[in-house]
Amino acid sequence: MTVSSTLAMPPVALEHGVPPLENGDRLTRAEFERRYAAMPHLKKAELIEGVVYVPSPVRYRHHGAPHALLIGWLVQYAAGTPGVGVSDNSTVRLDLDNEPQPDALLLIDPACGGQTHFSSDDYIEGSPELVAEVASSSVSYDLHAKLHAYRRNGVREYIVWRVLEQAIDWFVLRAGQYEPLPVDANGLLRSEVFPGLWLDPAALLRGELATVLAIVQQGLASPEHATFVARLHPPATTP
Repeated sequence: MTVSSTLAMPPVALEHGVPPLENGDRLTRAEFERRYAAMPHLKKAELIEGVVYVPSPVRYRHHGAPHALLIGWLVQYAAGTPGVGVSDNSTVRLDLDNEPQPDALLLIDPACGGQTHFSSDDYIEGSPELVAEVASSSVSYDLHAKLHAYRRNGVREYIVWRVLEQAIDWFVLRAGQYEPLPVDANGLLRSEVFPGLWLDPAALLRGELATVLAIVQQGLASPEHATFVARLHPPATTP
């Protein structure tokens, strides 16, 4: 007697007839967007160097709280800097192989000379001037594949908060390569692209938001910040 048995995997449920995004998928940007759009319950997915990354659920101390502190710092700066925009978890079309969804970013408004533009379907296209990521379990690609994609596409400053190591890396693009931004004599990091964007990294790592915001307020009151705002909004010339 011959016994035949078949072990069949349960069928994968398709969203609107479209295959779901899975970690490690190798997709074109168009196919990535098609599958992402068919999964409205999915809050974050990224295409980095042609590979799909779907992060794990977000934990409070390892991501959610640091993310909120980072956003608070950048919002404070943008509020005092007309012509600069801030965004939280916006998808960015960098190039045909890279569509990240950075934790936070700052950009100069295209009307003020920024290097991005907004597509007809309301995506950021091109490279924001500054990108910031909170890295815990994602540290392997935030400081490797994603860093290389940002560098190659001309993201001028890149911040990575390595939560587990209690460290903040701030890179600035010089001659096509990322170099660490040095701290000044007061232990502060000062953006080269966004004058007045000052950070006390030790205070941020300790979660001292009041101190972080006080330092950025000092930056907003600096002469270099006033010069930057004036450069973003030159006076109209009369014919």
